[in-house]
Amino acid sequence: MTKPLAVRTSLPRWTVKASSTLCWVCEDKSIVTLAETTSTTRIALLQMTSGIDPLANARIMADAASDAARDGASILFTPEMCGLLDRQRERADQHIVEEAQDPVLAEMRNVAARHGIWVALGSLAIRRFDGRWANRSLLLTPEGNIAARYDKIHMFDVELASGETWRESAAYVPGEEVVTAETPVGRLGLSICYDIRFPALYDELGRQHCDAIAVPAAFTVPTGKAHWHLMQRARAVEASAYVIAAAQVGIHADGRETYGHSLVVDPWGEIVLDMGGDGPGLGFAEIDPKRITDIREQLPSLANRRILSKAMTS
Repeated sequence: MTKPLAVRTSLPRWTVKASSTLCWVCEDKSIVTLAETTSTTRIALLQMTSGIDPLANARIMADAASDAARDGASILFTPEMCGLLDRQRERADQHIVEEAQDPVLAEMRNVAARHGIWVALGSLAIRRFDGRWANRSLLLTPEGNIAARYDKIHMFDVELASGETWRESAAYVPGEEVVTAETPVGRLGLSICYDIRFPALYDELGRQHCDAIAVPAAFTVPTGKAHWHLMQRARAVEASAYVIAAAQVGIHADGRETYGHSLVVDPWGEIVLDMGGDGPGLGFAEIDPKRITDIREQLPSLANRRILSKAMTS
């Protein structure tokens, strides 16, 4: 593993007010919603504005992991493209390497081991064996090992009314595997950003009894305003699971603007944490296994589910 990065950054913090319920409040601004918890697992979400310098992005994540561990979080979630956010393909290509050579991954493995914390790297751009790229989530253990890998299945190929055009499939190869892993929050299902628009993936994660689903993202502002909260809440309800969505925010060095609003949504669709869209920060939430159990007992939609046959749809 590589030598640790030393530079520290300062992030706004979202902390817990002492109360019979948990009220999530940004130290810079008042906010957000409530959730009663018992026997919970504390998690941290990093909302960041990733740029075109991978090592600078790694420093921000390293500092966040240190702060998260110090404040009792068992796992840190980071956004999609947390290591490099650059839509200029030729410039980005200079930084995209195979997984074993990726400096951001190497540093974050060091960081996870140093602080004894799980890290869910939302995604890194990784060069594949064939020279093309994968948009890859990596789950790191407190020993710095890689517990799971997930390559984004659905490519963001769209032309928005705002004039924005995206062709993710021009550079990236879609993944072909549904991935889950056992973590401090129970069984965690992995997904990335645009995947959220395709319910079949989350239906399968629900079928595999996931307790929580990660949805790291770099949502555009137009699509975020229209659909971000709606879809995160819908997927949580459908899977009867927590949805944990760490997001990119603000104006980036490559010129794009992302929506922010990192979320934690409980299995009833209630928003436990919303970090807003004003800028980067470190947020904390509690994952309550009793909440999952109670909701699945009250409304056993997973047990009641039927697979539609061809005869039913013909």
